[in-house]
Amino acid sequence: MARRRRYRRRNTRGKFAFVYRLLIFVIICGAIAAALALFFKVDRVEVSGNSRYSTEEIVEAGGVAIGENLFFLNKYEVASCIAGDLTYVESVQISRRLPNTLCIAVSECEHAVAVEQDGALWLGCYNGKIADTAPIKDKANYVMLTGLTLQEPTVGQSMIPLAEQESKYHALLLLLRQLYQKNMLSDLQEIHLEEDAYLSLRYLGRFDVQLLWTADFDYKLEYLKAVVERLEDNEKGTIDLTQDGKASFVPK
Repeated sequence: MARRRRYRRRNTRGKFAFVYRLLIFVIICGAIAAALALFFKVDRVEVSGNSRYSTEEIVEAGGVAIGENLFFLNKYEVASCIAGDLTYVESVQISRRLPNTLCIAVSECEHAVAVEQDGALWLGCYNGKIADTAPIKDKANYVMLTGLTLQEPTVGQSMIPLAEQESKYHALLLLLRQLYQKNMLSDLQEIHLEEDAYLSLRYLGRFDVQLLWTADFDYKLEYLKAVVERLEDNEKGTIDLTQDGKASFVPK
């Protein structure tokens, strides 16, 4: 009997110890949450990467308010609102710098691709979002994209190709991302998607570059730059990158 009573006392003390530790944990979490709510509030917003839109426009689009809690603020919702409201914004990165600064880094569409359709140019960002429209007479200002037909194009929405062009469009987005990351979009004048075997680029105003639809665009674009470096500044022609491990140059 005495042994059983001692076991019960130990079991009771163990249960109380668990409850005590749980209570301490809850109190600590509550204290941390209260400290975050009281001390870490948005006092300053820093915006970088913007040129088309002002800092005030970006902050307003994100719905950020001075005095809002820095940690309880939903940064994904802020980024989504900015990209949704400001059509030339391609991407948004939100970060916090303690104790009171919210940092917003945006990437704006600087070198748009243009699809001529319905009497206008539909301007697309590298991620496929339609940023704006422009008159056809301004073709020279954009990378002209041919061989793609858009379904009900709408500014602020993603390009939607015809069903039979979806695989080409997917490859196009992969290519545009690589061109953007390598700062090569400004060197392009045209992208042609008409051929089933390959796509072609008008590069540096003097080369027609052929790439397979299934190519490793990261590798092939680096290869393209290496090939161009070996050519003379006055040379023009076609650079065929559709073959494995080699390139062919046909002068014009």
